[in-house]
Amino acid sequence: MSDIEIAQAAQKRPILGLAERQYGIAPEHLEPYGHFKAKLSLEYIESLQDRPDGQLILVTAISPTPAGEGKTTTTVGLGDALNRLGKRTIICLREPSLGPCFGVKGGAAGGGYAQVVPMEDINLHFTGDFHAIGAAHNLLAAMIDNHINHGNALDLDPRLISWKRVVDMNDRALRRIVVGLGGTANGYVREDGFDITVASEVMAIFCLATSLTDLKTRLGEIVIGYTSKREAVRARDLKAHGAMAALLKDAIKPNLVQTLENNLAFVHGGPFANIAHGCNSVSATRAALKLADYVVTEAGFGADLGAEKFIDIKCRKAGLKPRAAVLVATARALKYHGGAARDALSREDLGALERGLVNLERHYQNITTQYGLPCVVCINHFTADTPAELALIEAKVASLGGQAVVARHWAEGGAGAEALAEAVVAAVADNQGEHRYVYADDLPLWDKIKAVATHIYGAADITADAKVRAQINELNAQWGHLPVCMAKTQMSFSTDPTALGAPSGHTVNLREVRLAAGAGFVVVIAGDLMTMPGLPKVPAAEHIDVDAHGNISGLF
Repeated sequence: MSDIEIAQAAQKRPILGLAERQYGIAPEHLEPYGHFKAKLSLEYIESLQDRPDGQLILVTAISPTPAGEGKTTTTVGLGDALNRLGKRTIICLREPSLGPCFGVKGGAAGGGYAQVVPMEDINLHFTGDFHAIGAAHNLLAAMIDNHINHGNALDLDPRLISWKRVVDMNDRALRRIVVGLGGTANGYVREDGFDITVASEVMAIFCLATSLTDLKTRLGEIVIGYTSKREAVRARDLKAHGAMAALLKDAIKPNLVQTLENNLAFVHGGPFANIAHGCNSVSATRAALKLADYVVTEAGFGADLGAEKFIDIKCRKAGLKPRAAVLVATARALKYHGGAARDALSREDLGALERGLVNLERHYQNITTQYGLPCVVCINHFTADTPAELALIEAKVASLGGQAVVARHWAEGGAGAEALAEAVVAAVADNQGEHRYVYADDLPLWDKIKAVATHIYGAADITADAKVRAQINELNAQWGHLPVCMAKTQMSFSTDPTALGAPSGHTVNLREVRLAAGAGFVVVIAGDLMTMPGLPKVPAAEHIDVDAHGNISGLF
C-alpha cells in the first residue's frame, strides 16, 4: 500500500485517553482538535519542571538526494522500537509546510509503517499553527506600511525596510514585488517581496520561545528596518508585538499526535534547515524530556545544516544536552553521491557506493569530532539493497570506529528498528562527555561563519562583496554575540548543489545577511539559495485529490 493508504488504515486511539494512559496527562491539560490531535497546555509543561530530563537523541542524515534518505521515517521507527524495548519514548517532529507538500518533497509525517497520524491532517492544515504564524508576520508587515502612510512618526526609511511578507506556498512570482500601486490612498510605492512562512523570523521565535511572555518579548525585538539616521526600528516601536502574540497564543502550545503503533509524538513548529534553523519547538522538546526516558528528535536535511543549527542554535539557546546522534543513510543515496544515474540506483554498483561513502564519512566525522556526540549510522533499508552493498557500508563505518545498523522500519515498523534502538541505548549509556559547539559565543560574526564553512563544510575560505562585508561588520558591533544561521543549498557541502560527495577546498560566498534579533541569531545566505521556493514543472499538487466523501488521495 502507499503511505497514505497505510495511514488511512491505521487503528488510531483517541488522543485524550492515550495521553492519560501512557503518561498520566489528565484530559484537562489537553485541548482536543477532533479525536486524534490535541494541544498540551503551557501551564502543564511548566508544572513538569522539577522532573529530571530524559535522554535526548538527534536523528540527522547524509546530504539529501532525489533517492531519499528517510530521516523522519527513521525518527518514528526508532521511537516505536525504543517503546517496544520497554523504554518510555516520545518523538518530536516538525510540522510540514504546504509548499513542499504541493511541490516536490511531499509531506513530513514519515513513510511506510513508520508514520505519525492522522497523516492527511498533519500534512495539510493540522491545528492551524502555520496560518497563525503567517497572520502574525503579515500583520506586522501591514502595520509597517500603515505607519508610513499615516505620517511616519518613527522616521522609518522605506528604502531600509527589511521585513517582507510570507505565504506558506512555493510561489516564485512573489519573490520580488512592488506594493502601494494605485494612487495615494494605497500608500507609498516601494519594492517588497515574499518569503515562505517557514523562513519567517516569527517561525524561528515560535520554535525557540519558552513561554507566552518570552514569545511576546522576542516578537517585540524584531528589527523591521531602519530610520534615515540608520537607527533600528523594532516591532515594539510599532506596538505590534502584543497583537502578534495574541494571534499565536494557541499555536504556541505543542501538538500531540500518535504513531501507527499508538505511541505519543509531538509535532510542533516547522522551520526549514536550509533557510532557517530546522528544528521543532523548544517547548515540545522540553515537555517530552520531562515526560519520557528517551526523546528522539530530528533536525532538517543533512548534518551540515540541521544538526549544526540544532547544536549551535537550539541547544545553545535552550540549554539542551543531546546524548547521541543517529546518522541516516541509504545505499541508493550513497550511490547517487558516487555518480550513479538516478534511474540506475536500484542496481548493485559497489564502485559508485564506495565513491559516495565520502559523504557519509564527512558527516560522521563532523558529528563525532566537531559536535562531540557518539553516532550510530542507520542504514535505512530499501528492497533493492544487496548484501554486498550493506556489507560495504558496515565495513566503512567500522573503519571509522563506529557501528552501522540495517533498519527495516519502513516495511516492518518498530520491530524493524529494534537493533538500531539497542545500539542507540548502548551509545547513550557509554557517553560520558558533553556535546561541543562549532564556535564560541565571543567570536566575531565573520569568524563564526568561517568556522562553520571550514570545519563543517570543508571549505577553504569564505568571501563576500564589500557591501555584505560592511553589513557583517556593522551587525557585529551590536549583535556579534549571536550565533549564525547559515542558509545554503541542502544538496551539497558547498554552495553548488551539483557538487556531490564531499567537496573540499571550495569557497563559500556570502550573498546576504539578515538580522533576526527576536529569534536571537544572524541569518547568512550563501550561494544562490532562495527563501521563496518555486514549484517544479510537475508539482505534486497535480496528483492530490479528494473524493465525494472527503477521502484524500495522492499525498505522500
